Amino acid sequence: MKNSKILNVLLSGIMICSAEILHAEELEYRYELGGMVGGSYYLGDANYTGLFKELNIMGGVIGRYNINPRMAVKGNLSIAGISGTTEGGETDFPGGGTSFTRTIYDLGAQFEYNFFAYGEGTGYKRTHRLVPYIFGGLGFTFAPEPTENVFTMNVPLGLGVKYKFAPRFNLGCELSFRFSLSDKLDVTEKSGTVLDDPYGINSSGAKNKDSYSFLSIFLTYDLSPKYRKCNN
Repeated sequence: MKNSKILNVLLSGIMICSAEILHAEELEYRYELGGMVGGSYYLGDANYTGLFKELNIMGGVIGRYNINPRMAVKGNLSIAGISGTTEGGETDFPGGGTSFTRTIYDLGAQFEYNFFAYGEGTGYKRTHRLVPYIFGGLGFTFAPEPTENVFTMNVPLGLGVKYKFAPRFNLGCELSFRFSLSDKLDVTEKSGTVLDDPYGINSSGAKNKDSYSFLSIFLTYDLSPKYRKCNN
């Protein structure tokens, strides 16, 4: 009888430990915080179609709120360089060739959709450690002098992939295109040939506007568990 009681206690302890281990494996987190680094390039009057042409360095911080394993909202604050030149191109510019180099600051928020449920890949939720995703949102671009301060909105669209290589660490890579509402991101000369509508074509909406792209690698750390010991 005594041995039976001891066996029951041991079995109960094993079941409790197993439940705690399973619970820990399936633990979800509300937030992620981390940084990113990569390259940036510009598309506009000095570069119409050259992807990754005049590649510069970019970096920043990101934060993510995980709504569920398939959806998230992300915010970013980034600093990047953009540059371009009309020399060597197929298009003739009034007044001759010109070039520019500028620093921009990007603040934005995007909605992300994962093609598969994202998680540690354990338990009954059928999550995946490696998932592709797409995103879109709204942002703001600030480009300080040399000629004038430019502050405009942008529309970021992109795709990426992320991998949970440890229970609270996420590694990913994404490519984003950020379409601004300004045609002055490439204006850096006070006189002579400039890139603010060089042909005198009136632009409206998204027509004849400057844009830029980020190709970045990010690393984030999970914060604030959604539940612990069955408490939501």
